[in-house]
Order: sequence, then structure tokens, then C-alpha cells
Amino acid sequence: MKKLLSTRYSASAFNIAMLILRVGFAGLLLPHGYDKLVHFAANEKGMINLLGIGQTMSLALVIFAEFFCALFVLLGLFTRLASIPLIISMIVAVTIAHNGRFFGDGEHAAMYAVGFLVLLLVGPGKISIDGMMGK
Repeated sequence: MKKLLSTRYSASAFNIAMLILRVGFAGLLLPHGYDKLVHFAANEKGMINLLGIGQTMSLALVIFAEFFCALFVLLGLFTRLASIPLIISMIVAVTIAHNGRFFGDGEHAAMYAVGFLVLLLVGPGKISIDGMMGK
């Protein structure tokens, strides 16, 4: 009981927690990006035209973030750099695609944004390719 109320933590507990956070968020987001990649033509019609760059380019940027950047985060490779497009994509999803409904339709995107923001600020931990390379 004493350990449950303690605010201390070990380095190994921190690294395992970051592994769980990284693999959990990226692993859950990866199928969304893969589905968009596989069904590119079908998803293109329903995509928003972000900043006037066109639906095709907007969808390509979302796929880059949700599939390729999520894959990098899952592996723990260039984690902080790969988190930036994911955060931007999730913020755009909440604010534009879901009309700013953080607690409604945009709840999942808001959660992803917070999780990837934590990864950006804290890093991937030692149990990652970045951690093994000493970055």
C-alpha cells in the first residue's frame, strides 16, 4: 500500500510506461492510416480541403501522419519528430473535421493529440530504437 501512494518511480518503470504509451497510441492509430492508404480513392471524395491545397494532398498528408509517422512512433524511431505531424493532424481533425467537439465526435482525436504531445515532450524512453541509439 505504501508503494501505491508513493510519488517515486524508477527509471525502468518510466521506460516501460513510455513503451506502453508509445505502442498503445501508435498501434491503435496505425489501422486508421492503413485503411486510408488502402482505400485512397474512396476516402479522397470525403476529405476536407485543408488550406486550399486540395482533397488529394490533404488526404496524402493525413496518410503520411496516421500511417508512416505512427509506424515510426511505434518503432521508437525519430519519435519526437514523427509526433509533430500526428499532433497537427489530430488537432485539425478535432477543430475542423469534428467542429471543435472535444467531448463528442472529436474525443478520440483529442486523446491521440494529448498522447502524442506527451511523447513529443518526454520522448520515447530507453526501450526504443532512439533510446538504443542514445538519442
